[in-house]
Amino acid sequence: MKQTIKEIKAHLTQLQSIKAIQQQAYFMDKRIGVQKAIATRLKQLDKAQQLVKQYEAMSYYETQILEKDNNAFVCGIDEVGRGPLAGPVVACAVILNSGHQFTGLNDSKQLSSKKRKMLESQLLEDLYAYAFGYASVEEIDQINIYEATKLAMNRAIDGLPVKPTHLLIDAMTLETDIPQTSLIKGDAKSVSIAAASVLAKENRDRYMIKLAQKSPGYGFEKNVGYGTQQHLDGIKQYGILNEHRKTFEPIKSLYK
Repeated sequence: MKQTIKEIKAHLTQLQSIKAIQQQAYFMDKRIGVQKAIATRLKQLDKAQQLVKQYEAMSYYETQILEKDNNAFVCGIDEVGRGPLAGPVVACAVILNSGHQFTGLNDSKQLSSKKRKMLESQLLEDLYAYAFGYASVEEIDQINIYEATKLAMNRAIDGLPVKPTHLLIDAMTLETDIPQTSLIKGDAKSVSIAAASVLAKENRDRYMIKLAQKSPGYGFEKNVGYGTQQHLDGIKQYGILNEHRKTFEPIKSLYK
């Protein structure tokens, strides 16, 4: 008895490879509904394969280090918040477990809010170690954003329960005795840095959403401190907050 299209659709969801689909008797079924269902599932599997390949490519630096020393603690470091007019800069340091597989992990800027939150939940459940580091608005204004970023990164590293044996850092070089590799656009080249990017982004966003509740009118829940028109209008209407960076324009001129 020929399977119904509904039955075939249900069976297709259980198949995890293109070859397995091609081996099914219904692969040559001429019914339009069957062919559409097959095409949809093939597209899903192809996308999944591409994500796996991308993840393998982004694990290159971690793999190279671990091949030389299987007991190495490879730590990915990234920050969020260098550009905003308000709020701290937040860094995160991450050490992945062996056998990690967070498919779809990427630079946090390339991910939707929904995807970031899903990955954050997965990461926090299955990381060897992680820690956050912060540099306040006062520190940013005192030592500049570049130095404040390094300060936040070092604080994140110091907060880890184990000392890393190698650092993978997104576009920064730190003063430390730990061997390090600085990667331009590292959050798109290293899974460890990408993981740190996602956690730092979600952590800072929550901070800014809480700030929005304390200080409404600036749109922090949407712009997370960046200089959007709503934020600039809020500054004109409600004034400068303690959380604003006084050395960043246009706040610098207004503050004077």
